[in-house]
Amino acid sequence: MKTAVVTGAGSGVGRATALKMAAAGWNVALVARRAATLDETIKLAGEAGGRMLKCPCDIANNGEVEAMAKMVLVKFGAVHAVVNAAGTNTPERSIEKVSMETYLQIIEINMNGLFYLTRAFVPGMRQQREGTIVNVNSIAGKQASSLSGVAYVASKFGAAGLVQSINAEEGKHGIRACSVFPGDINTPLLDKRPSPPPQEARVNMLQGEDVAECVLLAINLPGRALVDEIVVRPR
Repeated sequence: MKTAVVTGAGSGVGRATALKMAAAGWNVALVARRAATLDETIKLAGEAGGRMLKCPCDIANNGEVEAMAKMVLVKFGAVHAVVNAAGTNTPERSIEKVSMETYLQIIEINMNGLFYLTRAFVPGMRQQREGTIVNVNSIAGKQASSLSGVAYVASKFGAAGLVQSINAEEGKHGIRACSVFPGDINTPLLDKRPSPPPQEARVNMLQGEDVAECVLLAINLPGRALVDEIVVRPR
């Protein structure tokens, strides 16, 4: 049985991905800051919740990531996929308004946290010569926009560069990585917009499970195949 680590597993794309992977027979380590949201994910999984491991962790803290990785490896022995779905933003998004503290916090979570996860699990993937890392990015990681904000855009461009670096350096070790670039998704992150969209607008956006299907595509491909990028938008 294979094992996946999914960050942001307490809501949105991370939760949808974790539920789909557990239902498909994967062991899933659930990572998020708040344990209560992970309990909700396990409850939603029903019988498949028995294959889930709750791992409260702040991915912006490298020490916590390293401790979480040890716990996962002790429990499951090996990790075959890492899905980086955690992310954040701020209502104060412009260069003029965003504070230095907030800017650095967004970079730490959206970009550096992905590197911490990569560093924690790549050694084991090298040893088993198998592993897939999927970063759930954003179309803001391909084209900057004032709506997304400077910190978010910078972090997402960095996350895309991390995927390219993983493929350049680790492909020879059997490791592959993919960036998924979604358009607007109906997740709790929408509430951090300066003017959150109304409920009727959210119905026509991508849903968490739509993006989760893209994540699973990248993971389930034969090991000889690699998808560098997936761009998915509302129809």
